[in-house]
Amino acid sequence: MSDGGNTSDSKTALGLPRRLHGSLILVGFLLVAALLWFGYRTKVSGFQWSLFAATFSRIDWAWLTAAVVLVLLTYFGRAVRWQLMLRPIRPHPDFWLLLDSTIIGFTAVVLFGRAGELVRPYLISTREKVAFTSQLATWLLERIYDLLSVLLLFGFALTRITSTSTKLGPTMEWVLSTGGSLAGILAAACLSLLIVFGLFPVFVENRLVAVLSVLPLQYQKRVTGLVQAFLSGTSSTRRGSFVFLLIFYTFCEWCLIVACFLCLFRAVPFTHSLGILDALIVVGFVAFGSALQIPGVGGGMQVATVLVLTELFRIPLESASGLAVLIWVVTFVSVVPIGLLLALKGGLKWRKLLQTKEMQPL
Repeated sequence: MSDGGNTSDSKTALGLPRRLHGSLILVGFLLVAALLWFGYRTKVSGFQWSLFAATFSRIDWAWLTAAVVLVLLTYFGRAVRWQLMLRPIRPHPDFWLLLDSTIIGFTAVVLFGRAGELVRPYLISTREKVAFTSQLATWLLERIYDLLSVLLLFGFALTRITSTSTKLGPTMEWVLSTGGSLAGILAAACLSLLIVFGLFPVFVENRLVAVLSVLPLQYQKRVTGLVQAFLSGTSSTRRGSFVFLLIFYTFCEWCLIVACFLCLFRAVPFTHSLGILDALIVVGFVAFGSALQIPGVGGGMQVATVLVLTELFRIPLESASGLAVLIWVVTFVSVVPIGLLLALKGGLKWRKLLQTKEMQPL
């Protein structure tokens, strides 16, 4: 359907609304200005740009290529996992449609920040002809499993941090070790609760309804509806085999991510000696940092990468900054060209997509 006579004038060739396109250009100019200011400040403070540039001039392209391949494989893994979670309500979901939606969805996250998170469940719901709310629940379930994975690997890595070559003071060692143990315990408790919700939904629903009976009637209905929607969205966890496969696929997903970071460490000379445990530590920090995403720019993950490399591994600021940029490009930006091509091939219009009623809460 047409948006009106001036629709073509309001969009760019890639289907981006001109207002959004202009905003991205403005962000780009601001970023350039910030980089120029940063360059001036770092020149005054002694920032060695030659050391920063050496990160890119001395790259081992074989290891870098391996890292990119591993990142692209993670999208296949996510599509397989979503396919499993979709089966209770859609017995034979189309894997390639799920993969296409996954790649476009992550491209939207890079371009629009966390506001783009709902693009993937929306595309899947329309293409597989299932309720959008059910796919929101599936997305939430995926987020929970990923969060639990981050907590578990982060907790394990921090409790083992004293076994690495990192030199820390006794107080910092105790803080990190204790924090890691608490994170691991919290993750295990959350995972146990998630399994209980999945395997015993009727019992959980009845108990929650009984507890909510103390609320006013209008609130009872609303909260009970939310509970029922959540439980229906987690129906893939109601079979032991499905739970096992979800855990297995999530484990494989994060193994690919850790392997990608390990390849990136091998790709640059100053981190070539870092091992798998070091990769676990960095992934744990970066995964938390990536929650702070600036549209088209990133942000949190670069800061987290620089902090962990400089403070824990004593890598020079310039080298750590270069590797942070490289990690961001490989793990986030590398999918954007593919996502834009798939969106263009499928006739997807970003403006029309973002203006659908399901996206309005964004």
